[in-house]
Amino acid sequence: MNVEFKTSKKPVNYKKAMNFLIERVEKVKNGGRELVWILEHPTTYTAGIRYVKDEILDKSIKIIKTNRGGRITLHNPGQKIIYFVLDLNKRKKDIRNLIKQIEKSIIDFLKIYKINSSSDKKNIGIWVRDKKIAAIGVRVTNWIAYHGFSINITNNLEGYRKISPCGLNGNKITSIYNETKKKPNYINKNLKISFLRNLKKI
Repeated sequence: MNVEFKTSKKPVNYKKAMNFLIERVEKVKNGGRELVWILEHPTTYTAGIRYVKDEILDKSIKIIKTNRGGRITLHNPGQKIIYFVLDLNKRKKDIRNLIKQIEKSIIDFLKIYKINSSSDKKNIGIWVRDKKIAAIGVRVTNWIAYHGFSINITNNLEGYRKISPCGLNGNKITSIYNETKKKPNYINKNLKISFLRNLKKI
């Protein structure tokens, strides 16, 4: 498959990133290259299509509504986002398999840092014991899959207390740094390797 891998070193504004993704969806619909994009966002709260207002605990924060799956979450520096635009017309038309391979990519990535994690059929995302370390939010239109997933690396977790992230208590969120007390190396490289390996199965 002809996939473009893009990495942004500086935090990218959320709305600008969404505009870029939506434009890319249209290009892929017309035969353009698929995309995998690794980036970070400035501190931003976003609400997926399943969110409820009760999940906003601090009414002073600004929420950006988005068309991805899932509920309310936080993006901030130190959290890695992996966005993609994938043409399932040219792959497997199987959304369950798409989610399964995303989950496996995250689990493989975390193993590099000696973190054992797992998926949960009832609560989408990746978990370390009873704490969530990665969130997944995907939308599929005309068999073009886009949006992606986020993994907490070294980000400040205090901001989660202002919301019920994915319907959870803010204390139920963790990160690589929180689990290992070490700042991990080669994040972008290892993310790319882990996702590319499982991308072949989508």
